Amino acid sequence: MLSNLKVLRNLCIVTLIWQCSSVKTLSSDKGWENMFNGRDIDNWTTKIHHYEVGENYGDTFRVENDIIKVRYDQYDGDFDDRFGHLYYNKPFSYFHLSMEYRFVGKLHPGAPSYTLKNSGVMFHSQDPKTILREQNWPISVEMQFLAGLEKGKARPTGNMCSPGTDVVYDGKIDPRHCINSSSDTFFGNQWVKAELIVLADSLVTHIINGKEVLQYTKPQIGGGVVERFDPKIKKDGQLLTTGYIALQSEGQPIDFRNLRIRNLKGCMDPKAVNYRKYYVKSDPGNCIYK
Repeated sequence: MLSNLKVLRNLCIVTLIWQCSSVKTLSSDKGWENMFNGRDIDNWTTKIHHYEVGENYGDTFRVENDIIKVRYDQYDGDFDDRFGHLYYNKPFSYFHLSMEYRFVGKLHPGAPSYTLKNSGVMFHSQDPKTILREQNWPISVEMQFLAGLEKGKARPTGNMCSPGTDVVYDGKIDPRHCINSSSDTFFGNQWVKAELIVLADSLVTHIINGKEVLQYTKPQIGGGVVERFDPKIKKDGQLLTTGYIALQSEGQPIDFRNLRIRNLKGCMDPKAVNYRKYYVKSDPGNCIYK
């Protein structure tokens, strides 16, 4: 477990990363990896509740015009709790994730009312291959996306939700399933930029449209919400140091674009040819020398 001093040090690092991550930096090739090629989702894996891993029921996740779209027009009948996730095929531990999303269309009939203009991105998730057919949610941490429903009523986005997990907030494990961020409320179908800076099992920072809106520490397995999971996977109290990233499908149509990620773990020896200034976690075994 990290000391308070180490947490504060990491907080300073995160602040520096955020300040340096301007739009100009994101448009460059300095360590940023495109997670989506604009043509297909071959580097991604689907898992939808009631179906086997890899079965993209009803073409839920599809690609059009450089956008990953979540749609339900090919569903037979109502939603039937067919909560789904689209997993990037590469796990990450220390990373900076950037994407844009927008809500479109109407909630599919039968979807829970709380999923209206509600979606998100999961991280530090269990491998989709370990999710059972009838498991409703992945054991993961979620950066939740919401849009406003009624003028004058706040509905922040970039919140934290914890299916099968816990986080430390204000110095203690927070019993709430979701913790609201300090973001503005966004209405309609406007594009919103969401960023995550994750430092393994220490510090997590949520950013919306360039503004830091939430921080917490020590993501770990625990809590409830997830049902019909493999008990060998859910080891409560185990800190989450790495995992998979997944886009969510909850019955509300949504679009995702400009998905990029920068690995923050690598060679920190300036003498190495693959040294990068933006790394915050040293991986000496990855260093390459002339």
